[in-house]
This record gives sequence, C-alpha cells and structure tokens, in this order.
Amino acid sequence: MQWTDEGIVIAVRPHGETSAIVEVFTRQQGRALGLVRGGRSRRIRPVLQAGNHVDVTWKARLEEHLGQMTLELRCGYAAQSLDSRMELAGLSSMCSLLRYLPERDPHRNLYEVTLFVFSFFDDVDVWPALMARWELELLEELGFGLDLKTCAATGGTEDLRYVSPRSGCAVSGEAGAPYADKLLKLPGFLQGGEDRQATVTDIVDALELTGYFLSRDVVEPRGDVLPETRERLLGYLRKKMM
Repeated sequence: MQWTDEGIVIAVRPHGETSAIVEVFTRQQGRALGLVRGGRSRRIRPVLQAGNHVDVTWKARLEEHLGQMTLELRCGYAAQSLDSRMELAGLSSMCSLLRYLPERDPHRNLYEVTLFVFSFFDDVDVWPALMARWELELLEELGFGLDLKTCAATGGTEDLRYVSPRSGCAVSGEAGAPYADKLLKLPGFLQGGEDRQATVTDIVDALELTGYFLSRDVVEPRGDVLPETRERLLGYLRKKMM
C-alpha cells in the first residue's frame, strides 16, 4: 500500500542509531506516522523539523503497519521561526496540539487553516490572534466546539462578553454581570467581523479561554498538560501588556 500527500511535520523522535519516527498532519490522510530511514543524518534532519511544510510518500505492506516515509521540503517554517522565541513557541505549540487529532482521520479544513496561520508567522501583529481562532477550530474538529453566537441565558446575540466554563456557551454582559468572576472573558474579535481588532489583552483572554477548554476536554483526560511552549507564548504576550 502506498500514498502521496502534502503535510506538516508535527513531531519527530529517534529510532535506532540512524532513523527517526516522524509524525505528520497531512491534507488527505490526516495525522500519520512513519519510519524515515537516515532521518538523523545531516542531510535529512533539517527537513524533519516540527512546523515544516513537506511532501510525503508513505508505503507499507499493510495499512495497519507503521510504514516507511520519505519527505521533501516545501517550506521551512521551522527555520524561519528561529529568530523569534515567541514565534517559535507559537509554532511548536500548534504542532504539539495537532498530535491530539485521531490517527488517519482527515481534517482538511483544519489543515488549510493551519497553513494559513503559518503563512502569517512573519507578522507578529497578526498571527497570535489567528492562533487563538485556530484553537477554536481545533476544539470544533475534536468535537468540543464552543457556542459563541448566542447568549446561553437569554438567547440574544448582542453584547456577548463572557463564556460559561461549564457549558462553553456565550453569556451577555447583562446576564453575566452577577457572575463575572466565575465566567471566562469573550474577546470581541473571536465573534467574527472585520472591524473587530484584537489587542494584546484580547489575545491573552482568547488564549486563556481556548486553553481552559483544551485542557479540560482534550488534554487532561489523556493524563497530559498543555504544551509548555504554549505557556511560554502566553508569558511573552503578558509581558507585552505591561
């Protein structure tokens, strides 16, 4: 059995003395793993960096086997991020979170959105807000989408300022005011609309919102914690607020 696709390298671990097991998120095949022979060599190692956009060929005798992979670089997002700790933290965090997708289950829309966010990683005024939206999309793809369109208490669509940590539904300013200290903040830019600009404070609030549900519904049930690189990114953003 053999397939060819394009994908994003999301994880690499050594195997034996010279090879590597590589995990990729592909457009058509979803998350897939394979053995790359010689993957620890100087020639191939630069390609096998988390965040790189690659062409992938996978082949095995049976579909359930690990299989062998060959990869060719399309775009080296990993190398482009090396000059910025904040950018590298964001890229690494996204790759780590993609590992929670089920294996061999296509998520084509999320794949396109991921590459879209990566394409803006050279603009620090844009990509952090895009990453927050991306995390909302990831929650949706994993079956834990949030309802940010209507107030859970009134059914209205105006003045949505909070999110219930219990239900993941939006709450209006008036309905949520008595419980504001128990609710999560809902930045306006997450509700759509080109006129909604995101401040650094908005982005931190957005990542704290998505982080709460990622942790509760996706990460903690598997005995894990959110990526350390994601916490590092939040630290960089909080410093910008000072």
